[in-house]
Amino acid sequence: MAADRRVLLATRSHGKLRELHGILAEAGFTGITLDEQGIQYSPEEEHIECFDTFEANALAKARYFRTLSGLPTMADDSGLSVTALGGAPGVWSKRYSGRDDLSGQALDDANNAKLLLELSGADDRSAKYSCAAAYVDENCEVVAVGETHGRIIDKPRGTGGFGYDPYFLSAELHKTFGEASIVAKQEVSHRGRAFRSLAAALRERGRI
Repeated sequence: MAADRRVLLATRSHGKLRELHGILAEAGFTGITLDEQGIQYSPEEEHIECFDTFEANALAKARYFRTLSGLPTMADDSGLSVTALGGAPGVWSKRYSGRDDLSGQALDDANNAKLLLELSGADDRSAKYSCAAAYVDENCEVVAVGETHGRIIDKPRGTGGFGYDPYFLSAELHKTFGEASIVAKQEVSHRGRAFRSLAAALRERGRI
């Protein structure tokens, strides 16, 4: 395989794209966005992630966009699991607030508001981010997972990252993912670990 391989990144999240380009470049991939490939948004996309595991959702998304594009495709599904909430919001992290009318920062704000409300009075604030990264091409499907641990704080810190990042205090970085640089976050994040593990699995299969 060529050292520089084009792969479709099956996400419309600008935050994810910022992180993924650097991670994939290290593995010898050139990430192509959905916009660059001319794949316009369809409401059907909202129903792809209908499964109860990160792995199944990531694989379903990769298969969907691989079929549309004809390109080798990578996708992920990720979320926050909080111990005191029995692992919630989990696979429902993006839709935790139930506010289907919101998107972007407004949706992040609504999700975080519900998270803090549900955690009010809880002594145990431990949490983890999980990510499943999937790769699909014409004759190969691979899924890899990654995790990172920390705890939820009451006040947001930092303006970087996205989603729950300003409230997630990393046990390894000793700062929130909202405060961390993209490079520092990539080193310990669930997404960075999942995609590096995915790249390693693809090397073993001779896909890189």
